[in-house]
Amino acid sequence: MIDCREVTEKTAETLVKASTVFRPDQIEAYRRAAENEDSPHAKWVLNNILENAEIAESKVFPLCDDTGIPHLFLEVGEECAVPAGFYKAVEEGVTKGLRMLPGRPMAVMGDDAERISQSKGLSEDSGALAMAPIQTRHVPGKDIRLTVMMYGGGPEIRGKTLRVFHKHSVDTVINEMIAWGTEGAKLLGCLPCVLAFGIGRSNYEAASLGMEAMAKGDFRVQSEMEKRITDAVNESGYGALGLGGKTTVLGTFVKVGPQRASGIRVVSMRLGCCFDPRRAECLFEG
Repeated sequence: MIDCREVTEKTAETLVKASTVFRPDQIEAYRRAAENEDSPHAKWVLNNILENAEIAESKVFPLCDDTGIPHLFLEVGEECAVPAGFYKAVEEGVTKGLRMLPGRPMAVMGDDAERISQSKGLSEDSGALAMAPIQTRHVPGKDIRLTVMMYGGGPEIRGKTLRVFHKHSVDTVINEMIAWGTEGAKLLGCLPCVLAFGIGRSNYEAASLGMEAMAKGDFRVQSEMEKRITDAVNESGYGALGLGGKTTVLGTFVKVGPQRASGIRVVSMRLGCCFDPRRAECLFEG
């Protein structure tokens, strides 16, 4: 039986962990990149990112001063009875986690027009920052797995969702993704970046698949398509922080969804910054 009080506590703890701890696959990827780097400037940046992660974890400090917007990915077991109040408990856990961290106060106050113009200013309460709508998938089993990701603002400026005319060629689509990634990386600044792509039938579906790619991707497991994109964008030579070097992209995550009979594929791209994916997960046993 899932206890909603436990849900709130675990959600809060998971948000803090996502914001302060590099996962093992991230650490391995950065160590490998630093070892393979020839440029002393890029090597210095990569090693400093690793040192930053060590300090953030030991002191429970945010990895980045842009502490991000909480994005939640929920996998619900098909045999699980979701208790009443579960989603409210998750929401309360997000609020508690933002205050524990603490997150940077970024919630814009006011009505619709005032929030767009930011004319009412910001709330001083870190916990006032609303999470994005939860993405949910059904999976086999009795348990619920929650993944918390913190999305910073910079990558959203460089993200893109658009139709690609595939011309019955996977190469056509991949080459367009490489072009997007190369152009976006040049403008991002916080390199090396992480590329996440979703390929679907609509803008919504493609963006949702891109989020799933970010939630489930592992730097140690790169498909042929993912490695091809990573290697091609790395040929740009932008390198860490744009100082030149071998690693412009640390890795690429791609999720391809169902497709329809059409001349286009809808592709969504998010360029995660050098700390992405800021991600952690917890399990609620049903």
